[in-house]
Amino acid sequence: MTHDYIVKALAFDGEIRAYAALTTETVQEAQTRHYTWPTASAAMGRTMTATAMMGAMLKGDQKLTVTVDGQGPIGRIIADANAKGEVRAYVDHPQTHFPLNEQGKLDVRRAVGTNGSIMVVKDVGMKDYFSGASPIVSGELGEDFTYYYATSEQTPSSVGLGVLVNPDNTIKAAGGFIIQVMPGAKDETISKLEKAISEMTPVSKLIEQGLTPEGLLNEILGKDHVQILEKMPVQFECNCSHEKFLNAIKGLGEAEIQNMIKEDHGAEAVCHFCGNKYKYTEEELNVLLESLV
Repeated sequence: MTHDYIVKALAFDGEIRAYAALTTETVQEAQTRHYTWPTASAAMGRTMTATAMMGAMLKGDQKLTVTVDGQGPIGRIIADANAKGEVRAYVDHPQTHFPLNEQGKLDVRRAVGTNGSIMVVKDVGMKDYFSGASPIVSGELGEDFTYYYATSEQTPSSVGLGVLVNPDNTIKAAGGFIIQVMPGAKDETISKLEKAISEMTPVSKLIEQGLTPEGLLNEILGKDHVQILEKMPVQFECNCSHEKFLNAIKGLGEAEIQNMIKEDHGAEAVCHFCGNKYKYTEEELNVLLESLV
């Protein structure tokens, strides 16, 4: 059972809505499955953390997919999450790593690139989708998700994301926050928030110091102002299955399946999100062919 979780909160009498997450074990699971190198781990982990918190804003069976594509060496970072705290992710090029940047931090910007966009597709049920996109303005990802909310969802927000990686490539700490200004918030409240965020210690440092998600929000917003509404577990979870990939093979059509039987005497599918492998025998593929006729 994971120790990771997200808290949902209000602050300043409902003028501010806030989410904070601890995602160390969740990011570690993804790092292990994809064998990402440190810079890739930081980029993937930041994206996963943001996506998990965005998922926590959904309801019921709703889910969302986030694609970060800054045209950098890492390629695309794709993450999806649901309202139950389940999140998964992968990157096109997991073995991406660079020397530390001038601030002595993992050079996420260099890996992600700055010539692309963040795209968010929300599946809100009943075959209804919401999609939004915004240009990548920084490549560090926190600022990019902040910009996404301001431009695509017209919600003034501050997004902070942090991932620390150990020398042996394991994840030392991961987490973040999304703080949003609600309609009708007083100018005074907004000024206080801006001041607090500009003066705060980097998120990854706070998590490394052992601050919980509640502690993170108390640190930024002030303990007296924060009202925690809900706490929910977060974990790496992939919904792939033998059945789902069989359906995908079915979609390839008769000629392609016949080719698999004739040349490969079966098929193997690998899930991008979790690395699980599924093998299909000639017999299974023949049954599939019969169902197409």
